[in-house]
Amino acid sequence: MNQITVIGLGAGDINQLPLGVYKKLQKSGKVHARTKDHPVIEDLSKEGIIFESFDRIYEKHDTFQPVYKEIVEILILESAKDEVIYAVPGHPLVAEQTVQLLISAEREGKVTLKIEGGQSFLDSTFAALKVDPIEGFQLFDGTNFSIHDVNMRAHLLIAQVYDSFSASEVKLTLMEKYLDDYPVTVVTAAGSDAEQLKTVPLYELDQAVEVNNLTTIYVPPVNSLEDALKDWTTFREIVSILRGPNGCPWDKEQTHESLKKYLIEEAHEFLAAVDEEDDFGMVEELGDILLQVFLHAKIGEDAGYFNLEEILASISEKMIRRHPHVFGEVSVNNSEDVVANWETIKKQEKGEQADSILKGEFRASSSLQTSYNYQKKCATVGFDWPNAEDAWKKFEEEWQEFREEIQNGSAKTRIDEFGDVLFTLVNIARFYKISPEEAMVHANEKFSRRFQYVEKKVKQSGKPFSEFTLEQLDAFWDEAKRHEKGSS
Repeated sequence: MNQITVIGLGAGDINQLPLGVYKKLQKSGKVHARTKDHPVIEDLSKEGIIFESFDRIYEKHDTFQPVYKEIVEILILESAKDEVIYAVPGHPLVAEQTVQLLISAEREGKVTLKIEGGQSFLDSTFAALKVDPIEGFQLFDGTNFSIHDVNMRAHLLIAQVYDSFSASEVKLTLMEKYLDDYPVTVVTAAGSDAEQLKTVPLYELDQAVEVNNLTTIYVPPVNSLEDALKDWTTFREIVSILRGPNGCPWDKEQTHESLKKYLIEEAHEFLAAVDEEDDFGMVEELGDILLQVFLHAKIGEDAGYFNLEEILASISEKMIRRHPHVFGEVSVNNSEDVVANWETIKKQEKGEQADSILKGEFRASSSLQTSYNYQKKCATVGFDWPNAEDAWKKFEEEWQEFREEIQNGSAKTRIDEFGDVLFTLVNIARFYKISPEEAMVHANEKFSRRFQYVEKKVKQSGKPFSEFTLEQLDAFWDEAKRHEKGSS
């Protein structure tokens, strides 16, 4: 027969039970109930309706998913013998995992499913809170939800908060975004005579009130920028305000071209924070880089050329497309296979290149990076030394030619040969997977740091630089080096 009829028991007491559902239950010989912990079941049992609950299964498992799976398996087996009436709290299609599993079973042809009535807890909850859902709301399962899915501008309802442990998990998840003292309301038995609403600061959620299977947590929308600083929408709004009619004159004047130098500066400052293993510094510098990204996106949007969504779509599509070993059926053995696949897919995307393969690799802001890009690009078509040793030999050759030009050449030939020396050094760096740009940034920062120590020592002496010999200044430099090594 394999017929299962699912009936919703409503959100509260028997007065909320639809008349049709009530009559259906009265005619039933036996009703399977997910749990007897519901006020309607107590009232109906007094009228002689027999309920067989699955409460025993909850005691067998540590998490809810295997509980729901086992309940559905039993229901399907029972339906092979006779039609099954299955009762669940609230409405069968609102926050009821067992029903979703039954729907999947029906799609697989294992059972025929009929769903009947039952008032959703949402109706009573909105009425209790005096909230209009047209303003926008989100409904989450408290046993399994991610803060990344939360829209802080919407009304937030969290169901399936059964006990203090689940309330604690919900609290900790919400505190990843919301302020610790943000007001939340605990709604219990909405719409019934036992209805209770209590508003508490978020950090007290698992301590201030007792929760049960009729509990819903309500988080109101955030209305101020200051209360939603961890939300992406907030940052986008801040950038829009800065570039808006009443915004900042400097921000409104910026263009893609004027911001180029800032993006480079912020990237270098982040690299410095990485070198210093400064986690707080990395957070700050990544924020500065993110500001540059959002500013460029806003400039593109203001000009009508592109917006942030197009940027996200572009990089998301690229990541999925170029990672077939993750999002597709391609197999790889190591990271080298990944890089090879990446380059192959990249070539397929770009098609046959009529222009030079070096097109687009020039970087006006960095000759070192341009050199690195040229060499890396040429290596993709086989124009490269077979190993690092050959690159070292080329460096020694260029170094010797440069020394000869120092002795006998002109200013022009010395520049030319010194350029060749630098070019071969970049090639060596590439073989050892060293970024020459990053190395140069690090060297400059190190020099600045040590020279500032020398300046500090000179200033402490009360004498000018001119009264110190090079040997004395070099001693300060060595002292700075020792301090750095000692602190590391």
